[in-house]
Amino acid sequence: MSPFPDPLPDRVVLLTLVATVMLCFALVFWFVRLNPSPAQQPLQWRQSPAARPAQPLI
Repeated sequence: MSPFPDPLPDRVVLLTLVATVMLCFALVFWFVRLNPSPAQQPLQWRQSPAARPAQPLI
C-alpha cells in the first residue's frame, strides 16, 4: 500500500474545474440579473435632490 492515495484522473479534475466555474457564473448571474430588486432603489449620491435656498437671493 502506497503512503499517498492515487491521484485523480485528468478528466475528473477538468470536469470539477468546469463545474466550479459554471457554478460561480450562475451565482453571479442570479444575483446581478435575476434577483428581484426592491420596489424603491435607494438614491445614489448623484441622484439626491439639489439643495435649494429657502428664499431667492434676489
